[in-house]
Amino acid sequence: MPKPTVCSFPRSCLWLASVALMVQSAISSSSTYRRPAPGGGGKRTGFMERTLILLDVNTRSPVKVLNDNFLSVQLDPSVIKDGWLDFLSSKRLVTLARGLSPAYLRFGGKRTDFLQFHNMKNLAKFRGPGPDYYLKNYEDDIVRSDIALDKQRGCKLANHPDMMLELQREKAAQMQLVLLKEQLSNIYSNITITARSLDKLYNFAECAGLHLILGLNSLLRNPDSSWNSTSALSLLKYSAGKKYNISWELGNEPNGYRGMVGQTVNSTQLAQDYTRLRTLLQSVRYYSRAQLYGPNAGRPRKNAILLLNGFMKNAGSIVDAVTWQHYYMDGRVAKVEDFLKTRLLDTLNEQTTKVLKVVNSHAPGKKVWLGGVGPAWAGGTNNLSNTFAAGFLWLNTLGIAAMQGIDVVLRHSFFDYGYTHLVDQTFNPLPDYWLSLVFKRLVGPRVLAVRVAGLQRKPRPGRVIRDKLRIYAHCTSFHNHNYVRGSVTIYIINLHRSRKKIKLAGTLRNKTVHQYLVQPYGADGLHARSVQLNGERLSMVDNETFPELKPLTLRAGRTIAMPPMTIGFYVIKNINAYACRR
Repeated sequence: MPKPTVCSFPRSCLWLASVALMVQSAISSSSTYRRPAPGGGGKRTGFMERTLILLDVNTRSPVKVLNDNFLSVQLDPSVIKDGWLDFLSSKRLVTLARGLSPAYLRFGGKRTDFLQFHNMKNLAKFRGPGPDYYLKNYEDDIVRSDIALDKQRGCKLANHPDMMLELQREKAAQMQLVLLKEQLSNIYSNITITARSLDKLYNFAECAGLHLILGLNSLLRNPDSSWNSTSALSLLKYSAGKKYNISWELGNEPNGYRGMVGQTVNSTQLAQDYTRLRTLLQSVRYYSRAQLYGPNAGRPRKNAILLLNGFMKNAGSIVDAVTWQHYYMDGRVAKVEDFLKTRLLDTLNEQTTKVLKVVNSHAPGKKVWLGGVGPAWAGGTNNLSNTFAAGFLWLNTLGIAAMQGIDVVLRHSFFDYGYTHLVDQTFNPLPDYWLSLVFKRLVGPRVLAVRVAGLQRKPRPGRVIRDKLRIYAHCTSFHNHNYVRGSVTIYIINLHRSRKKIKLAGTLRNKTVHQYLVQPYGADGLHARSVQLNGERLSMVDNETFPELKPLTLRAGRTIAMPPMTIGFYVIKNINAYACRR
C-alpha cells in the first residue's frame, strides 16, 4: 500500500487517496461504487453521512470523441395520420426544435414500413378525418394556412389560432386511440406521405437547423421477395428536384417483421436491399454521395443479433453508420420504481456491448448509432414516461452511450402521440426536453474518464456493482461562449434517497464551479411535468424565447452537495484541460 500523505480534508473523514479506485472500463469509469451499510466496524453514529466522495477527471486526453450531433431526435410518421404534420410550422415548435440543434431528425419508427409516397399536392385528400362538426372549417383553415405559408420565403413559420389548435388536439386525441390500438395489436395501416407532406417536414427540419434522415418502406416487396423500390425512386427524384439535403435509411426493426406482418426478411435479403438502395442513390445525381444508415435492428436478442451479424458480413461497408434500437420497459406495466432501478439502467450497457462486439468483428471502427431510444415501448406510460422520473433513464442513456462510444443517440420522440416525447401537444417542454436542452448547452462531444474514490468494498471479480450515484464527464461544449475552451462539464445522477457530498480532487481541486441543479417543480415530486433549475422554474418566455439558464457559482474548493433524487450539471471553469483545448 502506498505511503499516506497529509490529509487535506476535515478530521472526521478518512484519507482515501491511498485506496482511490482508477475506473478503467467504460461503465465503471462513469459511476461510483456502493458504500458499506452504516453501523459496521464500530464507526461512530453519523460517520457515513459525513464522509465524502472524491472525484477527479483525466484531462490529458478524451477516451471517446463523439458526433457533434450526439443528442438527436426522432419524429414518428404518425404525425401524418393524426394531423400534427400540418402544425410543424408553428413558431413555438420550431423554436423548441432549434434549441436542440445541431442534431439529426430521424423521420421513422414502426410506421416507416407502412409509408407510401405519392407525388401530388392535394392538401386534403390524404389527411384523414377531423372533428365531424367542424370538419369543413377545420380543413379550410389548414388550406388557408398552407396558402399563406407558400407566400413566405425562406423558413415558413405560422402562429396558429388557439381555436385551430384546440380542434387539432380533439382530432389527435381521437386518432391517438387508433394509433395506440395499432401498436398494442401490432397491426398497422398504411400511411400516405404526399409531396406536400414532405415539403412541410423538410421545412420544419431546415428551419430548426436539423438534418433530416428519412426512412423508406422496406416491406414493399416483389413476388420474389426482393425490395420494390418504385415508390422510393419516385420520392428520391422529387426530393432531388427540390434540392432537399436528406440522408436515408431502409426499414425499421427488420428482425420483428414476422411478428408484425407474418413476413420474414433475412440478413442476406436485407443486405441485397441496402445494396439496391445505395445503387438508387448513386443513380440520382443529387444523392450520389448521400449518407445511408441501417439496419435499425431491434434490441440485441438472439434474432436481432443473428440478423445484424449477417447484415454486417454482407453489407457492413455499404452503410455510413450501423443503427440499432433500445427501449427499457413495457409502457403498459411500468411503475415509478422501475425508472429508478439500477439494474434497468445498466441494461443499455450490456446490450451496447453485444452490438459493438458484432460490429467490430466485421468492421472495426465503424460508427454505431443508437437509432431509436425511449424509456418505454407501447407508447409509454402517462404520468411516468413524460415526467421527471423518466429523466434518470434518459440522462443515464446519454452517459452510458457516450462512454461506450456510441456516435449518435436518437431520442424517440421529439413530438407525437403517446407519452415518451419531449414536447407535449400543447407545445410545452416536458422534463426530458429541459434535460436535453441543458445537456446541449453544456456537454461537448469529447468524453473524459472519471476517477472516483470513496468508502466502499473492493469489487469482487466478476461482480457487477450497480450504484445509485452515476458520474460522467465531458469537455464543455465549444458552442457555449460563456465558457472558454478547456472547461470541463460533469453531470451526476443521484438516485439515493439521501444527500451525497462530492469533493473535487486532483486536477479539479480548488476550481470555481458553475452548478446547474435540475429538480422536479411542484408538489408532484417524481411525477412532475415541470422542472426547476437552481430553484427557478423553467418555462418558455414566449413562443420564440427560452428562459435564461442561470448557473449557481460555487466558490473554489467548496464541496458539491447533491440532494436526493436529483440531476446536476457542473462546469469546472478555467481548468484549461489539455483534452478540451483543441
